[in-house]
Amino acid sequence: MLAKRVIHLLPSPTMMLDTKAKELQGQGTPIINLTAGEPDFQTPQHIKNAAIQAIEQGITRYTSPQGILALRQAIVQKFEKENNIRYEPSEIIVGAGSKQILYTAFQVLCDIDDEVLIPLPTWSTFVEQVKLAGGKPVLIKLQPPFKMTATAIEKHITTKTKILLLNSPSNPTGTMIDDNELKKIAKLAVEKNLWIISDEIYEKLIYTNNHLSIASLNEKVKSHTITIGGVSKSYAMTGWRLGYAGGPKEVITAMAALQSQIISNASSISQMAALAALKEEQQSVNEMKNAFMQRRTYLLEQFATMPQFSVIAPEGAFYLFVSVEKLLGKTYQTSSAWCKALLEKAHVAVVPGEAFLYPGYFRLSFAASMEDLKKAVEKMKNFITIYET
Repeated sequence: MLAKRVIHLLPSPTMMLDTKAKELQGQGTPIINLTAGEPDFQTPQHIKNAAIQAIEQGITRYTSPQGILALRQAIVQKFEKENNIRYEPSEIIVGAGSKQILYTAFQVLCDIDDEVLIPLPTWSTFVEQVKLAGGKPVLIKLQPPFKMTATAIEKHITTKTKILLLNSPSNPTGTMIDDNELKKIAKLAVEKNLWIISDEIYEKLIYTNNHLSIASLNEKVKSHTITIGGVSKSYAMTGWRLGYAGGPKEVITAMAALQSQIISNASSISQMAALAALKEEQQSVNEMKNAFMQRRTYLLEQFATMPQFSVIAPEGAFYLFVSVEKLLGKTYQTSSAWCKALLEKAHVAVVPGEAFLYPGYFRLSFAASMEDLKKAVEKMKNFITIYET
């Protein structure tokens, strides 16, 4: 008999769909896979070189559960320079991807039945990780353009509320919390004595605004905040599994103790690669961002010619969250059924809104080549012409 905590655990929908698309590709079906949040670029060469050098120099043993000191120092410098947050190395932890860091943070902060506020639509991992920690996800359904506000949060606060989850830019919508609203949210969190877990993994991929970290606003809110980052998205290092967090020392120390019993430490090779990513040239980041901007512009122009869809321009990340509500109720009743048909009939893989607890939409990742995006657009146009008229 399985443990109760995993009986109702849902696997990652995006990982499942990405796996299915790759299996079909392996069988010879020409699938255009727009499911995964994974840049199509290669990891920059200087980062690869740092990993190779680490292997050759024998940096292949256990490290501190909290992470190699040199890397934590580099993360301190990064937070101060880019986010205007001042941490000490003792307030930094490195883990096997930002997903694992998030898991550890929820485990350390959540007691049984503690409520965690999560905006919808959301990356389903947040919800499942809260459940695994014994907490209760409280879902705040946002309406387009999916902007989190202090007013929306306050309506859901109870005596059991413990944590507020923020994700800006957001997965799946790409929307950001407006600066003035972020200040109101910070004030509210301090007044209500809430912990804030701020997932800022897409901070370097912003197209319309400047990024503002909530922990940078003042010392009070900083003392309530765990700021999550990583190298996967910005440096095309998804497979290296390297994430990090900054926060109050007592929380980081507890996370390190828990991590020592789970993974011991993040890969020493990946840590040295991440050190090079943070310390050396950033031109590759800008090049990837510029490519994403071009793809974003192209897709927004194309979807504007298809009135069957409704799209809000993402401010950051590399996703479009597309409404298919105008197409439902005819041949297909749900966005999940529509996306399944798109995969089977048009060979284009996207993620239905149900995966983000927000039916009626799908998420399209433009972390794919322009060639694939152009093919996908044409296939979608043909699909809605043939099957929706």
